[in-house]
Amino acid sequence: MFIYLSKKIAIPNGVRLKCVSWNSEQGWIACGGDNGLLKVLKLESATPTKDAKAKGGPAASNLSMNQTLEGHNGSVMVVNWNENYRKLTTSDQYGLIIVWMLHKGMWFEEMINNRNKSVVRDMKWTSDGQKICIVYEDGAVIVGSVDGNRLWGKELALSLALVEWSPDGRMVLFCTVQGEVHLYDCNGNAITKLPL
Repeated sequence: MFIYLSKKIAIPNGVRLKCVSWNSEQGWIACGGDNGLLKVLKLESATPTKDAKAKGGPAASNLSMNQTLEGHNGSVMVVNWNENYRKLTTSDQYGLIIVWMLHKGMWFEEMINNRNKSVVRDMKWTSDGQKICIVYEDGAVIVGSVDGNRLWGKELALSLALVEWSPDGRMVLFCTVQGEVHLYDCNGNAITKLPL
């Protein structure tokens, strides 16, 4: 079986995209780019016709929403979905983080945070959507809850690049720009540096 998606999406004024994230549960696509560009698109898929099924062709797909979200001034560098709670978290080159929520079919700012010290390199929600881990290039790590409360923070002596939660949300991996991988528990306690 093969899956193929082809949909050309026009980006205004030739703005360069920096990131994209797909919410596969609800069909949302978020695109972030230069000059604060942030677009949220909703991809609606129709069921394939008998002829398309017989030929192995794809189902028709249309954009049912194309909303530009305003709030970032710098280039949007990271976009990440919380599929369980229908939230979108975005960050720009200046470290501004915005959590967006869906209300009556439109996306609105729910929460804003700006540490004003460093750039967000990555952020990930746990698979259940209860917690988010935000990593900054200067080694700062912040873990917060879905309702906006800070659970813990830590300053690591590392140049962080990526973060990923374990499927059960009990451990978190931090990757550095040097290619090191560090394993921590969900409370911020170091477990080990993983050999690669």
